[in-house]
Amino acid sequence: MYKKILVPIDGSPASNLGFEEAIKLSLDQRAQLRILHVLNEWLLITPDTAAVNIGDIQDEMRRSGDALLTEAQARAQAAGVDATTALIEQMGTPVGAAILRHAEDWPADLIVCGTHGRRGVRRLVLGSDAEYIIRHTHIPVLLRRHPEPSDKR
Repeated sequence: MYKKILVPIDGSPASNLGFEEAIKLSLDQRAQLRILHVLNEWLLITPDTAAVNIGDIQDEMRRSGDALLTEAQARAQAAGVDATTALIEQMGTPVGAAILRHAEDWPADLIVCGTHGRRGVRRLVLGSDAEYIIRHTHIPVLLRRHPEPSDKR
């Protein structure tokens, strides 16, 4: 039986599917749900940002992350789930590493992630936080796959 379920969210369709699955599991298991959002400041450092105030971008990312977590917590609580939130700011390391560090510190019994289910070169080029998580943790992980537009179902 799971008592503490962690679900990272970023507002994408894949993460929304993972979040919905985490709500269902939390209800079924009567588990506490921790909703996590990671601000990856590494994404801010590009050649195009030379003339942009990085502090303003960081503040906006923080506000967006807070709003995303507030909305998710309200949705979970409306469904009857005991939900808390956490916002992590980190730079220069994979988002998956920040998620795992939080999962171990909290400590989570289960991590629920949405994934795009990319294959081949697209996965290699774009990376996958979900793949990082399953390769580097001892905590059970449930993946909820978001179908790509090219998937035939």
